[in-house]
Amino acid sequence: MLSVQHQTTLLEAGVDEAGRGCFAGPVMAAAVILPADFFHPLLNDSKQVKEADRYLLREIICKDAIAWGIGRVDAAEIDRMNILQATYRAMHSAIQQLTIRPELLLIDGNRFSPYPSIPHICVVKGDSKLANIAAASILAKTFRDDTMKQMALMHPQYGFEQNKGYGTAAHRQAIETHGLCDVHRKSFNIQSQQMPLWD
Repeated sequence: MLSVQHQTTLLEAGVDEAGRGCFAGPVMAAAVILPADFFHPLLNDSKQVKEADRYLLREIICKDAIAWGIGRVDAAEIDRMNILQATYRAMHSAIQQLTIRPELLLIDGNRFSPYPSIPHICVVKGDSKLANIAAASILAKTFRDDTMKQMALMHPQYGFEQNKGYGTAAHRQAIETHGLCDVHRKSFNIQSQQMPLWD
């Protein structure tokens, strides 16, 4: 069973990202404040949850959370600032959208750029340890997957609805065949022999 809180006396928000290692699409982050008594048996790190269950959990989290927010930084901005800084910006944007200000931020991973006036704790593998972070991972993943499915309608040749922008073998082959499009991250030095479609 995941623990909702890291400490017992502070109002805590879990924060996690999705899409940091992708070739295409945005990096997205979520911030979630759950009630202290929140429990759902399916809640876990989004990578450990089946797709249908992730969407079921998203509906429950969005309904039952004290507050939640989503942040997004698109590929062009990732290229301008680098993926690490873009991830921090997406996380900060998600925190800023919370309608209730948390007293402590629980960040999945081992690095974070401090958010003004709110202390934070980095928790390695926090999405499999703390419910607030697991909930954030579910929201970040599902909202990003929805974004990639929309991008697949505009760029059907890359299979974004299946690979979600990750560098699968099929995605790499599509890049070789069609070149890069406007939602690919050019700063990732993705190799293609074709002329990029964004020129």
